[in-house]
Amino acid sequence: MRAVEYAEAGGPEVIRVTEAEAPVPAAGELLIEVAAAGLNRADLAQREGNYPPPAGASLTPGLEVSGTVVAAGSGSSGAVSEMVGQQVVALLAGGGYAERVVVDARHVLPVPGGVDLVDAAGLIEVATTVHSTLRDEAGIRPGDTALIHGGTGGIGSFALQFLHALGVTVITTVGGAEKADAAKGLGAAHVIDHRAEDVAARVDEITGGRGVDVILDLIGAKYLEKNLSSLAVDGRLVIIGLQGGRRAEADLGLMLGRRLRIIAATLRSRDAETKARFVAGVGEEVWPLIESGDVRVQTDAVFSVDDAAAAHRHLESGGHLGKVLLRF
Repeated sequence: MRAVEYAEAGGPEVIRVTEAEAPVPAAGELLIEVAAAGLNRADLAQREGNYPPPAGASLTPGLEVSGTVVAAGSGSSGAVSEMVGQQVVALLAGGGYAERVVVDARHVLPVPGGVDLVDAAGLIEVATTVHSTLRDEAGIRPGDTALIHGGTGGIGSFALQFLHALGVTVITTVGGAEKADAAKGLGAAHVIDHRAEDVAARVDEITGGRGVDVILDLIGAKYLEKNLSSLAVDGRLVIIGLQGGRRAEADLGLMLGRRLRIIAATLRSRDAETKARFVAGVGEEVWPLIESGDVRVQTDAVFSVDDAAAAHRHLESGGHLGKVLLRF
């Protein structure tokens, strides 16, 4: 089968399409013929040598796919075997940039009704990340106010829609005024251009000095000070990325005075049981919102697997609105 590998750590030029041995499912696992794979920032970090796969995971990049189940592992339960032939999406720790992939059956969901099979490839990683961090970890609920950084990226565009459907007032940041209308169309009540405005000052103005209940941040160190100052009493800062660095100072007095919490969360390295619980939660609360049209699939661009390097360059450019996909 064809698969993508990184010849070494570096830029998109290190990406190669090679021939690899097809994986074989064990009991409780499914073999999926991949239609498309979703690209994520983790794929770029892995290519650069900064985010190695967890122990035991495939070295092939790719954390989410859509496709058709073609086999179940020998000894699988009847429920697992009955999934053969279904169109599904799968959450992976690696291996998605390949024509076939093996996955724990508990980390698989059916493609939501009304969603194209290729477009579905960009759903499960963002949905599970957003739902597990904001609902499970941060406990966000209807009536809260949230700040989502990067509202037109893969994570951000999904988070805006999900929180809006949940009844949360959403503030978001974008890089350029031209993205403001797109963010408002996805459910943002207020949009801040971080290139031209002081984000913390605008949050203070929008909330009347109260601050927000929850912040979802992919930047890390660069935004830590302004994020903490933008939180309301009992506020929660959820950090899921380090695009702006990994080391920063925090004002502990501010945190104590407002009873603030910092939650650092990653999905890829979670154990199988926890991932299964997260995926089940997505199926229960998020999938109905997609099928009802309250949350729409946001596909920015679809590249052939042979153009994987171009797909990485497009994602790195930051100009995308929604997800970038690789089609097999």
